[in-house]
Amino acid sequence: MSSDPISRRAFGALSAATAAAWAPAVRAALPGADATAARLTVAMGPRSAFVFRHLPTTLALQLGFFADEGVELAIETFASDALALRAMHAGAADVCATDFEQLLRTPGDAPLARAFVLQGRAPQAALGVSAKSLPHFTALSDLRQRKVGVAALGSLSHTTARLALAQAGLGPGDVSLVAVGEGRSAAAALRAGRVQALCHGDPLMALLEQRGDVRIVSDARTLRGAQALFGGSVPGGCLVAPAAFLQKRAPEAQALANGVVHALKWLQTAAPADLVKAVPPQDLGADRSLYLAAFARARETISPDGVMPLDAPATALRALLLAEPGRSRQRVDVQRWVAPEFARKAKQKFSA
Repeated sequence: MSSDPISRRAFGALSAATAAAWAPAVRAALPGADATAARLTVAMGPRSAFVFRHLPTTLALQLGFFADEGVELAIETFASDALALRAMHAGAADVCATDFEQLLRTPGDAPLARAFVLQGRAPQAALGVSAKSLPHFTALSDLRQRKVGVAALGSLSHTTARLALAQAGLGPGDVSLVAVGEGRSAAAALRAGRVQALCHGDPLMALLEQRGDVRIVSDARTLRGAQALFGGSVPGGCLVAPAAFLQKRAPEAQALANGVVHALKWLQTAAPADLVKAVPPQDLGADRSLYLAAFARARETISPDGVMPLDAPATALRALLLAEPGRSRQRVDVQRWVAPEFARKAKQKFSA
């Protein structure tokens, strides 16, 4: 983005603290630096409350699947998916792990990016009402003139909350959506009464539900729930890259797609014990049983093969327009944001 004042150096400073937390995991997955390996960086939004969204990428790194494809991958995390995507466009990262919806929010004058391998096929988010603030809650209409917390404004949790509220006849002027961040900050906002409901991901929502802090009133953490809310197949987390990267460095993009699809295949038969061994401790959290219970529910929402369903981009755009009525409704070709050939080739490689 030539007009973006945030430089590569600024992005590096912004992500330094969070990237440092991931450095041990990267080194563990790549014990020896291969001089012939392609060194790539992936930008990623915060992970603490949406640990399943990019689980395939995490596992491909931890299990050495990227290394098997000749790629040495580093992860840099940012405060939001939007910042991660901007970092990629600014040259601070080669690719970005983000929700597909972020591509639909990209300004028309921004460089074109495309999703080339799908990780999830649901938002993996749920809307829960505070048991403390609204003990007598009976219907979503009770949220009128209330505040609902979301991970970030302009995020998929934001859209998920708006869709659930719209189905109850509540428009943007009826309920305030408030960015509450991730993990502890989101939970603190709910418990302190700064928001009366929360739309977020697991394992955070599973923990709040387990402790009786929230009552789940709209659930897009399951495939059925997501399809009912969004009206069809909806893409979740994916790897995206600038169109120029996919054209000029196609072998490296293919290597990344192969690593993710290999992880997706591994997940299809992985036992709980396998998962516990492979997932970084910071993702597992203190309560492994809670993580595994949340994963059991989310498992079906993880893509089986990395291939974007044909109707999923259109579903995502339709949901975004319903959630944000003021957004421009100019007709666009949503397929321009997808580069399906990489995932299809990877699927063929691991189909045996």
